[in-house]
Amino acid sequence: MMTTSKTRVGRAWLRPAMMALAATCIAAGPAQAQAPSDKMVPIAIPAQPDAITLNTGPLPGAKAQESWHSQYNSVFARNVTTATLTPFLPDPAKATGAAVIVAPGGGFRTLSMENEGWDVARALAAQGVAAFVLKYRLNQTPADMPGFEKSMSAMFSAVARPARPTPEAQIAGIAPQIADSRAAFALVRSRAAGWKIDPDRIGMVGFSAGAMLTLATELAGQDAKPAFMGLIYGPLAAVKVPAGAPPLFVALAADDPFFANGGFGLIESWTAAKRPVEFHLYEQGGHGFGMYQKATTSTGWFGDFSRWLGMHGYLKPKAA
Repeated sequence: MMTTSKTRVGRAWLRPAMMALAATCIAAGPAQAQAPSDKMVPIAIPAQPDAITLNTGPLPGAKAQESWHSQYNSVFARNVTTATLTPFLPDPAKATGAAVIVAPGGGFRTLSMENEGWDVARALAAQGVAAFVLKYRLNQTPADMPGFEKSMSAMFSAVARPARPTPEAQIAGIAPQIADSRAAFALVRSRAAGWKIDPDRIGMVGFSAGAMLTLATELAGQDAKPAFMGLIYGPLAAVKVPAGAPPLFVALAADDPFFANGGFGLIESWTAAKRPVEFHLYEQGGHGFGMYQKATTSTGWFGDFSRWLGMHGYLKPKAA
């Protein structure tokens, strides 16, 4: 175990960029990312000895098997057919009892496992917060790299075509991923005592598609219910806010090509519902900045998120 590191939803939840979300792993990277560092290179599946298989089973109808590639000096997974959760537990002397499920992005076709997963989890563990990287099941893509690249190009060309399914259809479209998220919360809560975690202090942070999954986990109701949420460069359309919705942290770059021009309805929804919300709109950063070090203020998002967690008391043990 690494120690250092169907219910009602909003009427205007953003979906047109759903397909564009896959650009997380192609069109976005560190500021200096240029060829050849932006080239996707197949790699062997890394050892993940601490990964715990979730009980949601294999992806129905999957034919292509899990594979990985490197890009932007980081690593990505695709064709994930079985969901896992990898713990990053803090030093017991620093542990606060709070925990976070970390959901990487990648358009539900790939997962930025390092930049938006492991690196985030290590940084949280260093703050005393237990972190759990969710490798959720993905929509299938061609097994070969040229076929995968071609499918992504086709996705980009479809971005301009409007597609606005009902919110219920949107939730149904990511049903396997929501099931994986719910299973992640159930697992952490079932082992909370052993991991020294307060089961009432488990939140979730997601990136791009992972941000959509984080929001959907709350909106879908049922039994997951994050104690707090962080949405990093995710959709910001208005939603119907559930009663007692958790504190919300949102970070977005003003030059994000996918979500910066759709308004801030989500922020307005949370405000109108009189629920806690903090919103950081960075001048520059693009999409997919994650934990990459860039010459933009978006690089400071984790510090802002950490201070926000501290303001809500999650960076110290809960008072007796």
